[in-house]
Amino acid sequence: MSQAAARVLQSGMRLPPLPTIRELVKLYKLQAMKQLSQNFLMDERLTDKIVKSAGRIDHSDIVLEVGPGPGGITRSILRRQPQRLILVEKDERFGETLQLLRECAKPLNIQLDTYYDDILRFNIEHHVPDTTQRLHLIGNLPFAISTRLLINWYEDLAARRGAFRRNDTCMTLTFQKEVAERICAPVGGEQRCRLSVMSQIWTEPVMKFIIPGKAFVPKPQVDVGVVKLIPLKQPKTQLPFPLVERVVRHIFSMRQKYCRRGYGTLFPQEGREEVTQNLFQRAEVQDTLRSFELSVEQCLRLAEVYSEHIASHPEVEKYDYRAPKNAEIL
Repeated sequence: MSQAAARVLQSGMRLPPLPTIRELVKLYKLQAMKQLSQNFLMDERLTDKIVKSAGRIDHSDIVLEVGPGPGGITRSILRRQPQRLILVEKDERFGETLQLLRECAKPLNIQLDTYYDDILRFNIEHHVPDTTQRLHLIGNLPFAISTRLLINWYEDLAARRGAFRRNDTCMTLTFQKEVAERICAPVGGEQRCRLSVMSQIWTEPVMKFIIPGKAFVPKPQVDVGVVKLIPLKQPKTQLPFPLVERVVRHIFSMRQKYCRRGYGTLFPQEGREEVTQNLFQRAEVQDTLRSFELSVEQCLRLAEVYSEHIASHPEVEKYDYRAPKNAEIL
């Protein structure tokens, strides 16, 4: 790469020495694979806007990009000149296009490492052993794994492990618009659900902007929301993540019914009403609210009294109302 090209990259301008993403996709005959939920974002202005939404990135930072594909967002990250850029891509067909960007990174002293792996199994802690540097997680996530990946990362955040050993690792990610709205939904909101509460227990989610579906190739059936998730400096609970997730999941299992109905399925049918009523009273939560009307704090109070209850009734922790022997009409 010439010195002139490197200066262009350093200046934050476009990268004229490289073919456009659209040209690369055509040159290497890259087609999005439906089974991997791939949708390519071609517009450089939009990829720049996604990376800008992540906030300040400088040469002391590490960025991990999930699913770079042909490298549209990757180019925008390189313009911000992090010290290191880690790409986790499941599809090895993008090897040649990502190698071009690796060559662009060398003159700028940016370490660019590409791993062909499944992000759901990728050991971030192994590849980012230094916790003194700020880490950004950025990605145009495949729709099929976005919620599962987010819940996995919340569990890491709760345990202060993996990418979240420091408490300032921010996530800037794309989701289906409806999922993005659920993540950010306020108390009483139409989209309020389990994912809303889980997101707001450990992070401050901010909807940054909406990308119309027509901006992607192939065009998805939905628009896409860009969400920045900022870890809370002080977590709202010290309860074990699996316990909180279990309680919140049960609360929202019957979204349109009184919240006591879903919460009650945590307990065996014999004595259920009495136990449920007692725990709602101890938690000082009105049991005739719908689940979407509950605040994060109210959900956590219900989790706390559940934790106290199973401490004295450990057999209840393993109870599953869906098991055949427990099946019933609710």
